[in-house]
Amino acid sequence: MSTIPAAFVIELPEGSLAIHDLSLGTPAPDAPVVLAVHGITANGLSWRRVADEVGRRHGPGAVRFLAPDLRGRGDSRSAPGPYGLAAHVDDLASIATVFGAAPVLVGHSMGAFVAALAAARHPERFPSAVLVDGGAAFPVPAGVDVDAALRAVIGPAMDRLSMRFPDPAAYVAFWSGHPALGPILGGPAGEVTRGYLEHDLVQDPEDGQWLSTCVLDAVRADGADVLADPETHAALAAAVAGGVDVELVWAERGLLDEPQGLYDEGRLAALHLPPAVRTTRVDTNHYDVILGGPGTTAVADAVDRLLVG
Repeated sequence: MSTIPAAFVIELPEGSLAIHDLSLGTPAPDAPVVLAVHGITANGLSWRRVADEVGRRHGPGAVRFLAPDLRGRGDSRSAPGPYGLAAHVDDLASIATVFGAAPVLVGHSMGAFVAALAAARHPERFPSAVLVDGGAAFPVPAGVDVDAALRAVIGPAMDRLSMRFPDPAAYVAFWSGHPALGPILGGPAGEVTRGYLEHDLVQDPEDGQWLSTCVLDAVRADGADVLADPETHAALAAAVAGGVDVELVWAERGLLDEPQGLYDEGRLAALHLPPAVRTTRVDTNHYDVILGGPGTTAVADAVDRLLVG
């Protein structure tokens, strides 16, 4: 229900892909492109703060910042399956072809795994990538029940997709109690964050209630790939081996602002990341790494290094 319509739409045989142009000013025809990939139940407007910071640094029209709603979310909810990270990679390749660019990829959470996979499959098309609190996968124990693991990791997010709200204000109020996202709503990024959350809503024409645009089957398929797909797990190393410049920006705290985030120094050491991967730790949680001050700065710093690299 966002009042900010998508700037571009790619029509598909069924449905369409919506792409937000979050650039500052009107980009020059030859402006470098940043292509930003959101998380598993997010949408393209989650990148507004990062886009604003990149635009502020470079000036109006200097950089084109594109942030699609991935298929099964936001204004791309009509794009059908089959879902999974490979489908998102194909969509990103189509977007890069339309804009005739070799963009800097930047992905958050699940979007970081999509970015790593895209760079591994198409290193000539995606020569650089910033992975934000995601993209570096942990080994899956033998015999793990992927469905049960998925429920353990993103069960609350999946439950939210079936919830219904009387109006958008009630949805924002629901998020205001979230330990990680709630404080952001009350801070300097509050207005931008409300816009991002409200873009996740669609109204049921039958009863007038509001619910998430996210398609549950898309979330399940994407989450399963993040947890257990061998190609996805090998993508970061494959991308670096293919000559892609990769940076990893990681948040110290987790999805609920808990002290232990997805990564820490010990976990990263155990993953044996390629030495060429530059890593940056930020004193943020999983959400405000792209919505808060220090996180926005760190991500924009990484994007800048790759834009001029």
